[in-house]
Amino acid sequence: MNRLLCACLLAATGSAASAQLTTQEVANGIDRPVFITHAGDGSGRLFVLEQEGAIRIIDAGGNLLPTPFLDIDGTVRGGDSGGDERGLLGLAFHPDYENNGKFYVNYTGAGNDTRIAEYQVSAGDDNIADPGTARIIMFYDQPFSNHNGGWLSFGDDGYLYIAAGDGGSGNDPGNRAARLTQFLGKMHRINIDGGDDFPDDANQNYEIPADNPFVGTPNAVESIWHYGLRNPWRSSFDRETGDLWIADVGQNGWEEINHDIGNAGGLNYGWRCREGFQSTGLSCGTTNWTDPVFDYPLTGGNCAIIGGYVYRGCELGEAYQGQYFFGDYCGGSVWTLDPTDHSRTTEFNFGFGLSSWGQDEAGELYISDVFSGQVFKVVNPSAPDDDNNGVPDACESACAPDLNGDGDLNFFDISAFLSAFAAQDPSADFTGDGMFNFFDISAFLSAFSAGCP
Repeated sequence: MNRLLCACLLAATGSAASAQLTTQEVANGIDRPVFITHAGDGSGRLFVLEQEGAIRIIDAGGNLLPTPFLDIDGTVRGGDSGGDERGLLGLAFHPDYENNGKFYVNYTGAGNDTRIAEYQVSAGDDNIADPGTARIIMFYDQPFSNHNGGWLSFGDDGYLYIAAGDGGSGNDPGNRAARLTQFLGKMHRINIDGGDDFPDDANQNYEIPADNPFVGTPNAVESIWHYGLRNPWRSSFDRETGDLWIADVGQNGWEEINHDIGNAGGLNYGWRCREGFQSTGLSCGTTNWTDPVFDYPLTGGNCAIIGGYVYRGCELGEAYQGQYFFGDYCGGSVWTLDPTDHSRTTEFNFGFGLSSWGQDEAGELYISDVFSGQVFKVVNPSAPDDDNNGVPDACESACAPDLNGDGDLNFFDISAFLSAFAAQDPSADFTGDGMFNFFDISAFLSAFSAGCP
């Protein structure tokens, strides 16, 4: 749905600020799900990372496809047991994926190294990638088995961002996060659509954006966008403002959230000298740190922050619009943060520890439980639905046949209707009579032919 339309509908319908959010299972039987995302191609599919090395698809009808989109288990090291922080950790689809079929993964290789690799979808099946198209984009060593980071995503500028942990062990023994000569403990920013600034290195195949903050700094890794990070486990861009949010896992007592307003590069978030707002007593040789916008203590069963997203969907209601969602791996708590003053606004507990957040193309939120192998959608049972059609009032589109909400009427809307009709989903009840028959098909086709305003 058009973002402006969604915002207007939210303003008109509203939502109870105290509404208790809950979860609805989307899929189970997934092997250690650690990330959920979409391809941006209007297909309505979700792509779920299995830590050991596979990418699974949940189609627009909510079905977990039996054949993985990609399976590189033999190439990936780790991820096969609880507590192992290695494995297949990140996935990002090219902004022009619908046309070029390119996507990128972040994984731990056989040599305990981090590899960013490019793949392409197969020519004959949109649900199967071609493993023969593998191309290493970036490569750097990991001295220990923990703190791999792993997130990657494209920003509004078209560049690929890559979150790297400090390399592991305790207290960052090499002071790697603070050193600009190191890949580790950083947020990187690279151009994968430009030239190759490293023609003599088969493992580095990208261009350094000219406006990266440390271009020209002697001996610096020029892909660095930010530094001073410990183990950024799930970052995200606000799809409306472009702001970068980084959730950084702490060590002894504090978890932190960093909010880069306007996505300005060159910030030092202070590790290993700082943990949250507190001093660690360790030397890191740098100053002028940028404090986090929020931290919380490792009490009450909490152990590691799981960064989420600024909510820009519509199903949860007006109260959560523009709020940043995050949670904890052990305690299972979920909170929202107000981006304007960074105050914590709500708290829930879904009864299990989160391994990751996810977001679909419409901006709705998902979470995964690495131990149970389940993926859940975050839902609001109290969201107003005045016409009882199963679609929250805030999401009612002025263009009914635009079922995938991308603003265009095309094959994907027909596919979404057929899937919803087969499942007897309320969104396919185009006559509003509570039944699913020829009249709904006829009503949908008439609306589709009429087009959108």
